Parts: sequence; C-alpha cells; structure tokens
Amino acid sequence: MADYHQNGAVATLHGISQVPARQLEAQLELFAQHRKITLILPSLYSELETPALAGILDELMEARYINHIIIGLDRADADQFDHARSYFARLPQRHEILWNDGPRLREIQAAMQNTGLHPSEPGKGRNVWYCVGYALACRNSDVVALHDCDIVTYSRDMLTRLVYPVANPGFPYQFCKGYYPRIADGKLNGRVTRLLVTPLILALQSCCGHRDYLEYLHGFRYPLAGEFAMRTAILPDMRIPSDWGLEIGVLSEVWRNLSRHAIAQVDISDRYDHKHQPLSAEDATAGLSRMSIDISKAIFRKLATDGVVFSPEFFRTLKATYYRRALDLMEMYYNDAKMNGLSVDRHVEEQTVELFAMNIVEAGAVFLDNPTETPFIPNWSRVQAANPDLMEQLRRAVAEDNAVP
Repeated sequence: MADYHQNGAVATLHGISQVPARQLEAQLELFAQHRKITLILPSLYSELETPALAGILDELMEARYINHIIIGLDRADADQFDHARSYFARLPQRHEILWNDGPRLREIQAAMQNTGLHPSEPGKGRNVWYCVGYALACRNSDVVALHDCDIVTYSRDMLTRLVYPVANPGFPYQFCKGYYPRIADGKLNGRVTRLLVTPLILALQSCCGHRDYLEYLHGFRYPLAGEFAMRTAILPDMRIPSDWGLEIGVLSEVWRNLSRHAIAQVDISDRYDHKHQPLSAEDATAGLSRMSIDISKAIFRKLATDGVVFSPEFFRTLKATYYRRALDLMEMYYNDAKMNGLSVDRHVEEQTVELFAMNIVEAGAVFLDNPTETPFIPNWSRVQAANPDLMEQLRRAVAEDNAVP
C-alpha cells in the first residue's frame, strides 16, 4: 500500500486511494478545453519494431485530452521514415514526426552550426530539444508532457496521472515528475538510482555539508524517471543536457527556474518495466557505465555553479564516502527485496557499486580537465535571439516532411 509521507523538499502526490483513472481523465478533458496538452515521444526507429511502442500507441489512441503528439525520430533513413508515417497514422490526435536525419532538418542543423548553437552530439537530449523547439513554434500548447517509447508495462493511466497536476488550474504546479517502483519479473531493478544517485547524493552531503540543491534532488523518489510534464511557459528558458544526464539536468534547470512550491512528483504506476541497458563494465562509452559518468558530471557541474570548489583530493574522498554509503544501502535494498519475495544478485550489485565508484572519480577528472566545456544545449530563448526565423523554418520543415505526397 502506498504511504502518505511528505519529505518537505518536493510535493509528493501519492496513489493512496486508487481513484479510478477514468475519473481523472474526465476532469482532464475539461481542463484541456482551456489548457491544450502536447505529448513528446522521443524515439529511435528501432523502437517501432518492438511490441512496447505498439502497446503505447494502443493506449494513446484513447487519450482524448491530448491535443498534439510530437514524435522525435532518430536513426531513420527515407524508407524507414515513410514506414514511421504509416506506423503512427492510426493516432487520432494531431501528430507530426520530426525526421531528425532527414535533409530538411539536416539543413536546419547546419544553419545552427554556423551560429554555434547546434547540439554537440546526437542522442535523446538532442531529440527532445528539437521536439521542444517545434512545440514552441506550433504555439498550440499550455502543457507539455514527455515519456519514453520503450515502456513495456504502459497504460494511459500513467500519462493521466503525470499530466493532471500541471493541467489542473487549481494546483500551483508548473513541473511534475513521475515515479514508480522498479520491479519486474520478480527482480528489484532501478540500479542507477539505487546504487549510484542515492548514495552519491548522501556522500556529497557528507563531503559538502548541507546544500538545498542536494536536499531537493534527494526528495525525488525516482530522479531518473523519463516521465515528466510541465507548463509550456517555462520551456523557452530550459536548457537541456546533450548527454545521458538529461533527467538530472532537467531537474537542475527546474530547480534554477522555479520555486519549490511549483514542483511536484506523482505516483503514476504500481508496476513499470522498460528496456534495460547493459552495465558495459568494459566500455565506459556505453551502457550504464557511460550513464553513471554523465549523471555524475551533471551533478558536479550544478554544484560548481553554486560555489562548490572541486579538486582531485575531493573526488578521492568522495569515492570512499560514496562506496561506504552504497554498500550500506545495498544491504537495505537486499533485505527489502527478500521480505517482498524479490531477487537481487548481491555479487553483481557489489560489482556495479565498484564500477560506479571508479566512474565517479573518472567523471571528476573529466570535469576538472574540461573547465570550459558547455554541458547544456542553449535554450530556445537564446536560439530565437540569434536567429528569429529559425523556429518558423523548423515548423515549415516538419510540415513539409509530414505532408501527404
């Protein structure tokens, strides 16, 4: 049973009484008459070949409160883009696909490179960033939600609960993050949150002292969740990281731009499973190994902007502190899992902690060696200031790509 505990840092909206989602949907349909809701779906073409995305579309077809769906499509050639148009055609809502590898968007990307504003590398961050720019260019939304396309346990109830707090005019929230238990097939999942983010935040609190930002991050039950919704008005000033620190980077931007009273997290599901990344212990440029480095760097960058001074000695101390915290938490997670009939491989968990400990030091070294690195893609306010016509060019390019031949 869900609890009603509030941590004081972030408003937590629980799933205590199991109010029927259809009741919330009926209210959302009323809210949506005055607050238009847009959904962003960042997708690889390969995800069109999985049952997860097909199931997501089946659910979205019944979400009448959604006004507009924007699909960001990566790694697709011309034939695959044509297939994607047919694939998404069954959606009854207005929808467009951003063909990020198509000639029209490539031309826009080249124009942006000339101004130095183009995202530095491809990936989910860049995909989401272009979708946000297109949503702003369309000028037809008051609320924008986002979730991944690999959720195998998807229900539109997730989206309903995610969107409700920012769409309800009686609530003060401008940003809402989803959370859920990471349990599937009798296993306790969520390794990066459990074994990296939580003990790293606790270790940083020990090494840096009290920081409101760290307390804020620690208040999120699942900070790496890819599901969030926000009022469109805050999007122009949001900077999005280009690497795998996207979720932490978004939380950092929300912290910078909004009052705590405007931020919430909501229980969107009692079960959640998606595509699992490999640990990739032998390759620091892939899998959870790469993710752990990017997430650590994202946190270090934000703390540096708040005046924390880092050094090689600091990161060595942080590694030792993190390692002890992680092992203590690992014991707690193991006992919790056993009491709930879930399996956890303690040997693999400890190997994962050892890898993350090394990667924290590596992330610190990268941070210290690249003090001029720009971690975020410029926000759309800056882009529009540099090139006032670009958003309209983006809107036209997407319209031409999606036009029926």
